Amino acid sequence: MPDASISSIRSRFPVFQKKIYLNSCSQGALSDRVDAGFQEYLRVWHEQGSPWDVWVQHYEAARSVFARLIGAETDEVALVASASAGVNGIASALTFRERNRVVLGEFEFPTMGHIWMGQRPRGAEVVFVAARNDRLAVEDYAKLIDQKTVIVPMTHVCFRNGFRMPVREIVRMAHDHGALALLDDYQDCGTRPIDVKAMDLDFYVSGTLKYLLGPPGLAFLYVRKTLAEHLTPTITGWFGQANPFAFNEQLLELAPNTRRFESGTPPIPSIYGASAGVELLQEIGLGRVADHIKMLATALLEGARSLRIQAKTPSDSVGPLLVLKATNADALVQKFAENAVVLSSRHDGLRISFHVYNTMDDVHRVLSLLESNLDLLVRI
Repeated sequence: MPDASISSIRSRFPVFQKKIYLNSCSQGALSDRVDAGFQEYLRVWHEQGSPWDVWVQHYEAARSVFARLIGAETDEVALVASASAGVNGIASALTFRERNRVVLGEFEFPTMGHIWMGQRPRGAEVVFVAARNDRLAVEDYAKLIDQKTVIVPMTHVCFRNGFRMPVREIVRMAHDHGALALLDDYQDCGTRPIDVKAMDLDFYVSGTLKYLLGPPGLAFLYVRKTLAEHLTPTITGWFGQANPFAFNEQLLELAPNTRRFESGTPPIPSIYGASAGVELLQEIGLGRVADHIKMLATALLEGARSLRIQAKTPSDSVGPLLVLKATNADALVQKFAENAVVLSSRHDGLRISFHVYNTMDDVHRVLSLLESNLDLLVRI
């Protein structure tokens, strides 16, 4: 994108008035558009006192916004409080009888492992694909996926090193063995176009607080229409019913679609903020966002190589998350903070995450600070 376009986008995020923000992998920067969404929520509340009719309309509109974002039908999307809530609903709907094996890679965010290991008392056999050279290989999945496999959960981008999963190949392998495929896209959604139909996914989950530029407290779950009607989650609540406003505590009538994976009262404030963040990204165009991030990621990795810094992220990464190996990652984060640059660490990795509001000047600033702190980095 032209520099003028990036500058215009960047001006909508007040944090850049004082800092270089490179921590979207933990929390997206706050835009004026999302701020206005929260203000609208408060305005309606002030003016009407109990505007639940308006709030429910906004809640339904948000469902459509997320559905369009991922290429799904509106009734294939459930709004949930967190990705964990969505995945727990899926797990509760599986029986682990004829098929009981769960195959997942060791690069999953911890909650994914926790949820599936929590199913062991119900009969689940949970096995992990080990990484090799900071990658997960398709052939290693092939050794573990079999006719007993019930589901293969995947993370699109690893939170520890930025590795991007070969999703299509593993989905195809899972389906060839009669297993279901789940993609956790929390670490990538909002940085490139996504089409759950083209990827042939059974389940897809993501949340709003990272690259979707929204607040915490909201996630969304896609369940393929032909599958949703055959699954009965045992984690439920009044908003998961066919008619939430029937107020009949003695009637359990789950919604006939993916809405059945919802539970309690929707997080209305988060919905107002999150919808605004997604709409801003869609106006920019996710294809343009992806191209811009790829340019920044390529420049950063090339610069790190020229400084002989060891990257944990594979060299062919297109972003958004890049991780450099450090001898003291926490100390590096502090060094950058002292220079008004915000990023994060995990274990021995310094995490740098790009979004549409970042610039080549940001890349150059990072490389300059890395060069000044080579003693805290692992060299090639």
